Parts: sequence; structure tokens; C-alpha cells
Amino acid sequence: MSLEVFAEDVWTVTRPQRFLGVECGTRMTVVRLASGDLFVHSPVPLDDALAAELQALGEVRVILAPSLFHHLSVPQWAAAYPKALLTCCPGLVRKRPDVHFHRALGDAPEPEWQHDLEQVHFSARTMESEIVLFHGKSRTLICADAIFNFSTHASRLTRVVARLLGNTTPGVTWLEPLMMRDKPKARAQLDRMLAWDPVRLAIAHGEPVRSEGKRVLAEAYAWIR
Repeated sequence: MSLEVFAEDVWTVTRPQRFLGVECGTRMTVVRLASGDLFVHSPVPLDDALAAELQALGEVRVILAPSLFHHLSVPQWAAAYPKALLTCCPGLVRKRPDVHFHRALGDAPEPEWQHDLEQVHFSARTMESEIVLFHGKSRTLICADAIFNFSTHASRLTRVVARLLGNTTPGVTWLEPLMMRDKPKARAQLDRMLAWDPVRLAIAHGEPVRSEGKRVLAEAYAWIR
């Protein structure tokens, strides 16, 4: 079984993935909207078994490549679900001219999911230009690179690298202060996420956070306060 229940109307799929030779894994999140349609965040490689599981849940209507680093499987999904709305973070249209994205997203949710999901363009993280989502029904914040959690990873090498990067608890690394120079912008965007009062954090890399999500998020970015 590929899909794992994460919260009410929220599922995740975890797959292995290496970055610069280090196993960091990746995770896709699927939300069933009130309409019954499926919103796919950060798609992972698609196979027949996963496609069958998705079909049992609903129809894939929206596919989101949420950051400049989360787009590798998008062409496969676009081919498999030609009727789905293909969306991305700002800047990815330029990076992936081979993919026909229908929309680049911003700070406000689109009409197709405005009653189910909130969103923020976490543009202060300039390297990723990430779209962060919030599913209010389950109080789940959904992100790709905004939060890492490698300290308990099964790979010893990954845990060592995480410690070297300062990722000893669910949060960020020492790289973020170097990337995020505009602290007022970062603070404003973070405050919007904290105002959602998330309980869970569905993240792409490392073990997800299943409780006290707001506290974890606030502590991860305490350095911008």
C-alpha cells in the first residue's frame, strides 16, 4: 500500500530520494476537497498501484509542484491526468519550460480550492519560492522544504549530515539565515502560517509532525523574531 492516512481527507506517500548523494526521502500529500476531487501536492513517481489507490479516493483535479526543487515527477502526472489543473510555485515556469503549467500560484488560494485550503507564497525562502498550504478541516500545514526533520532518519549518514547542518529537531538548518535575508518579509509570511494554528505538519523530508505543529513551526523560525 502506497497511501497512508495522515488526517481526515489527507493522505501521504513516501518514497526514497537522494540529494547530493544523501538519502533525504520525499513525501507527497493528497487532500480530498469537499467536492470529492483530489489535490496532489509535490507528486512522487507514479506507478499503477498508486494510480489505482488514488482512483478509489476520487479524481485527480489539481497537481502542484510547490517549490523550485519539487517538480521531477510532474511530467509523468501531467501525462497520466491530462484533465488535471497543473500548478506550480512562482519561478518554476521559467525553470521547466518543457512543462505546460496552467497557473503559477501566489498568496491567495484559487477558486477551485479556496473553501478547503489556505496558502502562502513563502517567497522569503528565495531558493525554493515555496507555496505552503493549510487544510483547515484537519488543521494540517502542508509544505515541501519549509521544515526538515532528519534527526531521526533511518540512514546514519543522513543523521550525521543533519547534525552538521543543525537539524537536530524538526525545523530548519543553519542555511536558512544565509538564504532568507529579508527578515520582515519572512516574519510576515510566518505569522500568517502561525495564525492558522496548525496541529500537524505534512512535510516532504523526514518524519512528519503529528502534534503541536504550531509550536514546532514557531521554534523552527524563532531566529527571525
